[in-house]
Amino acid sequence: MKKSLMTLSMLGCFAFFSAQNTDKETQVEEIVVQGNRLDTPFSQSSRDIQLISREQIAKMPAKSINELLSFVGGVDVRQRGPFGTQADISIDGGSFEQTLVLVNGIKLIDSQTAHNMMNLPIAMDAIDHIEILRGAAARMYGINALTGAINIVTKKDKKSFVSADLFAGSSFKSKEEGDEDGIYAGGGIQVTGNYGTETQNHLFSVNKTSSNGQRYNSAQEGHKFFYNGNYDFNANHSISALAGYTKNQFGANGFYAAPGDKNSEEIVKTSLFSISSKHQFGNLILSPRISDRYNEDDYRYFKDKLDVARSRHYTNALMLELNGSLATSIGKFGMGWESRIEEINSTNIGDRKRNNHGAFAEFKTNLSEKLIANAGLYVNYNTDYGWKVYPGMDVAYLINSNWKFSASVGTGQRIPSFTDLYLNQKPGNVGNPDLQPENAWQYEANIRYVKNNFNFQAGYFQRDITDFIDWVRPNTSVPYSPINFGKNRVQGMYARIQQQFYLGESQSIGYKLSYNYLNPELISNGSVISKYTLESLKHQLIAGLQYKYKNFSAQVENRWLKRELNDAYTITDLRLNYQWKSFTVYSDVTNIFDTKYRESGAVPMPTRWFSLGFKYVWTK
Repeated sequence: MKKSLMTLSMLGCFAFFSAQNTDKETQVEEIVVQGNRLDTPFSQSSRDIQLISREQIAKMPAKSINELLSFVGGVDVRQRGPFGTQADISIDGGSFEQTLVLVNGIKLIDSQTAHNMMNLPIAMDAIDHIEILRGAAARMYGINALTGAINIVTKKDKKSFVSADLFAGSSFKSKEEGDEDGIYAGGGIQVTGNYGTETQNHLFSVNKTSSNGQRYNSAQEGHKFFYNGNYDFNANHSISALAGYTKNQFGANGFYAAPGDKNSEEIVKTSLFSISSKHQFGNLILSPRISDRYNEDDYRYFKDKLDVARSRHYTNALMLELNGSLATSIGKFGMGWESRIEEINSTNIGDRKRNNHGAFAEFKTNLSEKLIANAGLYVNYNTDYGWKVYPGMDVAYLINSNWKFSASVGTGQRIPSFTDLYLNQKPGNVGNPDLQPENAWQYEANIRYVKNNFNFQAGYFQRDITDFIDWVRPNTSVPYSPINFGKNRVQGMYARIQQQFYLGESQSIGYKLSYNYLNPELISNGSVISKYTLESLKHQLIAGLQYKYKNFSAQVENRWLKRELNDAYTITDLRLNYQWKSFTVYSDVTNIFDTKYRESGAVPMPTRWFSLGFKYVWTK
């Protein structure tokens, strides 16, 4: 705690004395945060929302959304391999089941397990920006947004373009015994295009990655396809369609049941479809949407013996939504309804079904020129767990043109997954059909200072979860099984600084720094071995430095993390870019100092890795 207070004090002092002498306005204020009902300009947000813009995405040393999110303060990414193989995403010390991921506002809740939630069909070049909302968000998104939400927003350009990106890389290390001769290496290609006019745009992307791994039985092959089209009939009526498919096949050595799963393999296929429209009648806007997410998960404990210990899961989620907003003289009202129909057919979970229905309303108003308030209520009915109400409220006070103070109180709930409830995977993991949902209250306050290209923010939050779910066992001789562990309280402090300096017309340098301190407490009856306690994040320090001179740019990202019961580790990554007309050549060095570390379970992460890529962009 002393270290965290000292760090926050130093960051605050540095922010106060260095926020001068920047000449150009930052562009992040122009982004509109896309809520399902009420869109909000970033500068008027009353919640702690972080944004990753398309310009930042292009410069970061990342080749997948998983890697991209690992550079965001407060977001804990626990990967099991490179090239976006598989990752668990959590926010502010929560579990990976407590964070909601969305694409253009479409919820990607996986009722089998959130291990597959990041099996996304979107290529990096198709992303416009990513919104990261921290804190309980049931008022806006319903169930499973217990610690926050991540919304990936794709491009809707009015101009046509085509981009092609080809890359390859290697650790230049010899393969381990049991693999074929040679070195570990991999690469990929993605093509993204957009046809755009003033009334429509059609975005498509295809992506393929392939790697022979980074250790024994860690090879990966992935395919992605994505389409998003938007057509404006006139100024008041429009229609949108979205479709995506991804297949990811990878060696699963150490993923779930080490050391016995040394020769395991997993194949995950995900399809996503949505069609929606938007209609404006005076001050009233209505937006109906139907979406469907289908997932196949084929886990082969012995990849060469498919008749032994093989698990196959087929999961489908159909969602019907009607979102609306009404602008009045006293403020803007948001309202809506949604229904979600979930079912699974599984070899070790069985055939299961459940439905979830929600109705919601919120109200946003300017109580004065400086005071913004946003309050709402979400009423939920689940066929397994009955009725639940989630209230929430945010306020923001604009002290002056530079300073803003925000505070929020919100609730959240996480419904147990089918894996939590019914999994029968002895001797490793066994479900518990008597589980009850997790319920949370979160309180947060933060202050933000913005001047020209300098941005500083610091805050404190407390989250209290009752009926916290964790996989536990009394000793190592019995399987892990989930229970409502008791109460989970997380207190956290964070601070972020970001600044850009322009050194003439063709040269700039910038930095960013974020620190998060988490103090998790588990209050339970009895002494058991807890998976959550083993992996809970306590300290996170992320620092980035970027430099640009004419057509050359360099970006360094450094992450220092300390988990509750594990040693701290530091990862440093570098990207170099050089652009010539429509061509860009780039090089990445990830894990520069060859750190040995693990982010999830028994899976060692890749050592130092070198990559080289070429990108071509044609714009009409």
